[in-house]
Amino acid sequence: MTSTEGSDCLFCKIVAGEVPADIVGESPSAIAFRDIAPKAPVHVLVVPREHHGDVSALAASAPNLLADLVEMADEVATDLSDGQYRMIFNVGPKAGQTVFHVHAHVLSGTQLGGF
Repeated sequence: MTSTEGSDCLFCKIVAGEVPADIVGESPSAIAFRDIAPKAPVHVLVVPREHHGDVSALAASAPNLLADLVEMADEVATDLSDGQYRMIFNVGPKAGQTVFHVHAHVLSGTQLGGF
């Protein structure tokens, strides 16, 4: 799917520049922006420019794009912190996914607790 197929999708609107975001990284295939409700000093969302519902759908249809997201997550964590980070993908509402456009949460900048 392309970002135009997610016309009601918040992240598609951010990608299209229709909704403002504090963008901290961009590539031809993805963007990274600060989470509006951060859970750590560095809390960035990394999203593909194309609309995919969740990380499983992305891995099945575009594994190279998933690799791009992981690469951007590492770059952002290195640029904004010490390069040590937690990356989380939520899949489904029971797991906490509230925007159904795949996104990686990148958390860093402090000692993160265990699960």
